[in-house]
Amino acid sequence: QVQLVESGGGSVQAGGSLRLSCAVSGYSYGRTCMGWFRQAPGKEREGVATIGRYGTPDYGDSVKGRFTISKDNAENTLYLQMNSLKPEDTAMYYCAADSGPYCTMVPSLSFRHYNYWGQGTQVTVSS
Repeated sequence: QVQLVESGGGSVQAGGSLRLSCAVSGYSYGRTCMGWFRQAPGKEREGVATIGRYGTPDYGDSVKGRFTISKDNAENTLYLQMNSLKPEDTAMYYCAADSGPYCTMVPSLSFRHYNYWGQGTQVTVSS
């Protein structure tokens, strides 16, 4: 059974940092594309950062230069380092994984291309 469990969310002031973690089990971790997505109330889920099966990352335009995605294959854990946080980064953050046809060298930022999801962790940034 595939399980993705996020942690590390919380409340922080603008300009601060948070590090999200996603522990993965029951999945062929090394051959997957994985990513972080977020959804604010009333908005569509958006791709924040993804990492391909060979380690190639991709980022949404709004977080480039501020967020860094990484993974520890030995620990089956995905990370998202978030720096210079802004109030508009406030959202529920979700970890996702998939190894289907959209898992290519450049991982997809579309939430529609991921079939496995965690429950989410809330990030709140105050001004």
